[in-house]
Amino acid sequence: MDTTAAQTTATGAKTKAKDRKVKGIVEIDIQKCKGCEVCRTACKEDALKLSGTLNIKGYRYIIADNDLCTGCVNCALVCPDAVITVYRTNPKKKHTDITPKNIREEIKSIISSPVYTDLSNMDYI
Repeated sequence: MDTTAAQTTATGAKTKAKDRKVKGIVEIDIQKCKGCEVCRTACKEDALKLSGTLNIKGYRYIIADNDLCTGCVNCALVCPDAVITVYRTNPKKKHTDITPKNIREEIKSIISSPVYTDLSNMDYI
């Protein structure tokens, strides 16, 4: 199964989302973004573009195409207002659940124990 898909960049050129070991998820606080586009010039993958709508301050803000993001964090480093956060993900790594199966029973037993009841009723100075 081919997971690459044609994407249209901010400049209108067609590119393909590459299969990578590490991908990025970009979060932008759009209400604080002033649309200076410094991050857009720092992005080597053309994953950022200017939106067509305005934020609460009246600026056009940056939006991200997370399918193209490599997680390099260049955009976050150059943002003068520090409104960009980049998270790196590993799309091929399987999620492992470390929560014990009987966690609910364990919590109920702790809360219903007399020691917990005594501690919760104590007055602390």
